[in-house]
Amino acid sequence: MNQTINDIFFSVVERNLDQVMLYKQTVKWFPISSRELYRDVVGTARSLAKWGINQGDRVAILSENRPEWAVADFATMLLGAVDVPVYPTLTDEQVAAVLKDSGARVIFVSTVEHLKRVLAIKPQTALEKVVVMDYVGIPEGIPMHRMMVPEGAAGVASASAFRDLEIEARAKAIGPDDLATIIYTSGTTGEPKGAMLTHGNLVSNLAYSLEVFRLGPGQVGISFLPLSHVTARHLDYSLLQYGVTVAYCPGFHMLPHYLTEVRPTIFVGVPRVYEKIRDKVRHEAARGLKRSVYDWAMRVGRAHRDQILAGQQPDSVSWKLANSLLYSKIRAALGGRVAIFISGGAPLGLDLAEWFADVGIRIHEGYGLTETSPVIAINTPRDHRIGTVGKVLQNLECKVASDGEILVRGPSIFKGYWNKPEETHRAFEDGFFKTGDIGSLDGEGFLTITDRKKDLQKTAGGKFIAPQPIELALKASPLVAYAALFADRRKFAAALIAPEFPALEEWARAHDVKFTDRRQLVIDPQVQALYEGIVAKVNENLAQYQTIKKFLLIADEFTVADGQLTASMKMRRRAVEERYHGQIEALFAAQGSTEKVGVS
Repeated sequence: MNQTINDIFFSVVERNLDQVMLYKQTVKWFPISSRELYRDVVGTARSLAKWGINQGDRVAILSENRPEWAVADFATMLLGAVDVPVYPTLTDEQVAAVLKDSGARVIFVSTVEHLKRVLAIKPQTALEKVVVMDYVGIPEGIPMHRMMVPEGAAGVASASAFRDLEIEARAKAIGPDDLATIIYTSGTTGEPKGAMLTHGNLVSNLAYSLEVFRLGPGQVGISFLPLSHVTARHLDYSLLQYGVTVAYCPGFHMLPHYLTEVRPTIFVGVPRVYEKIRDKVRHEAARGLKRSVYDWAMRVGRAHRDQILAGQQPDSVSWKLANSLLYSKIRAALGGRVAIFISGGAPLGLDLAEWFADVGIRIHEGYGLTETSPVIAINTPRDHRIGTVGKVLQNLECKVASDGEILVRGPSIFKGYWNKPEETHRAFEDGFFKTGDIGSLDGEGFLTITDRKKDLQKTAGGKFIAPQPIELALKASPLVAYAALFADRRKFAAALIAPEFPALEEWARAHDVKFTDRRQLVIDPQVQALYEGIVAKVNENLAQYQTIKKFLLIADEFTVADGQLTASMKMRRRAVEERYHGQIEALFAAQGSTEKVGVS
């Protein structure tokens, strides 16, 4: 039984597959075999060892998803060193802060741009070596390819014979309690903290999270969520552990094309990715005969929703026809072979889960945090309940505190925050980790998450409002990309809405709304009235104290790069509130009708 990430690596090598990984260069896909992976990882580990990297030393990785990311990761762990993933989207100041706090001695970067960024901040850090994955020809960047393929081990044949017993011995001496990685939480609020995860934390979670999904050799998964995020890292380890081929996609914008080329059998995405898929389908079926076919197919899907959620294939004539006209085309855009759909990283939302069930796709929603390595609960083919995040993993204890906070205890719970003993102490209560999420457990053990504890907002009238369900209800509209509710210490609730601009611009053209830029678009009276209708529809299902009395329509898109979104595309509420503080205050201060629309 695997006890460390090193054990997983050696199991991949021993399986001796010809296609462990896939990567694309220009227009062609290339495989990486077990033998080649061993050669590249051990070669890199040998170079690190020559530089004096030992157990406990920190090695950073700043890169998009690509095979070299995994090579650097495994090579670091073979030596008992600790890797520190760094988000490529962080600012130079943030990258410097992570490197300085972690004390990383070596960093792997992907491109010449990242190399130049790191070289500029290197004096502020403890970095001794900078390794670059691309061929850049800059002396300060050590070429990774020379580390991966040592002299005399260039071909596949020699790779099978290339063994380093000294490196292997060091790797096998690493135990479950040894630190494996420090992952700096992206943080929807507050300062990022380095969560310390041991080999045992990671592997104990891998043993249970996907065990009933029947993964194995011959299947393919696509790695597109940032590997700096714990969800993507966990997925890749899981796929490799079960012999599933990992195909690397370096960016979200490449995903649609890569899906049709790779044709994965398992797809793990964050809710925003699933929202984009739904919005595209809705957009393409917006008018004419397509619209009537779409509406009919969705009615058929709703009638068969329970069968899909039970894992059954409907056999009615109407469903088969709807499948031929609509559902199969949606699956084809995802490669046509996906049998397992999983969502994590943020709340999926009941409306979105139901829409996918209505087009014949059952999404298995899961839940976890960086500090829990990450999976706490997940819906599976065996135990599935829409609207919940599934049953808690069997090696974890979970309970709900008196204030509704979810508490967990078990082998996958992290050891604490790097250099932050007080933060670590505050994170636990009687041995249980405090997740910061509010939720409930039903009689059958299914876990439901309501909101983040810190996000609960108390109105001036003393009523508590959970913003997340209301925000998800707004986002159910194809015209809303993100929404943020504000009600804390206020007399009423108000919302900031970031439109789904491609859909809004299409609507504007169809309704003869003239605009030259997005700012002009969001202040148009017809657009204001459109969103007033969206808000009114959401208000119909809310208690009086929860209803949105005013809203602010903004002319910006939230992005990871501008700090408004985390790497898993969750909204950073504090960052949004800080950025639009003046407009939000003006919204609450405005006199007159509480239904008046605020714009930016």
